[in-house]
Amino acid sequence: MSRGKFITLEGIEGAGKSTAAQFVRTWLLQHGVPAHVTREPGGTPLAERIRQIVLERGTETVSPITETLLMFAARALHVQNVILPALARGEWVVCDRFTDATRAYQGSGRGVDARLLDALAAAVHGGLEPDCTVLFDLPAAAGLARARARPGGSGDRFEAETLVFFEKVRAGYLALARAEPRRFHVLDAAAPLAEVQRALGALLSGLRGTEDRT
Repeated sequence: MSRGKFITLEGIEGAGKSTAAQFVRTWLLQHGVPAHVTREPGGTPLAERIRQIVLERGTETVSPITETLLMFAARALHVQNVILPALARGEWVVCDRFTDATRAYQGSGRGVDARLLDALAAAVHGGLEPDCTVLFDLPAAAGLARARARPGGSGDRFEAETLVFFEKVRAGYLALARAEPRRFHVLDAAAPLAEVQRALGALLSGLRGTEDRT
């Protein structure tokens, strides 16, 4: 049995990743590709508990380093207990955020040293990197407005952040995409949904074709 592909979906709040994840899952299943959709932080019962700690707006200060370590603690559980086993079974794993999110949010947004992030990534998921990363890009103001218009918007620590913070995060994502153009595929998340889904379908067709030739 061949290893499944690992697809990650990235972008700031309001970029439409959750909707895209369900579209990707449906597309893959319709084309006979076993798929597992998951998210970060989270994806396992214990990692979901860490997610609650990361997102809740409590009275205790959470430093950028603490936030980063919590993200990687959840990721270690997720990789070990969900992602690697699913890939080994031949399933395609579609993950809403992965380490690129930490590089963009905690690195570019919070100022955590990139060398520390790289060291933690190497320790937590060694040789595992996404086969394809889709970056849903849109202006920070538009994404934040979408997120805050949802029921419960501004309810977690990240959605309550400033526009300046999200502009740094977006810039961080775009820098990552420029650095790895073969892995990253940047889609205009401000485009109509049907257009975004057509682009996703074309991308998935290409990935599936690669799978068929291996």
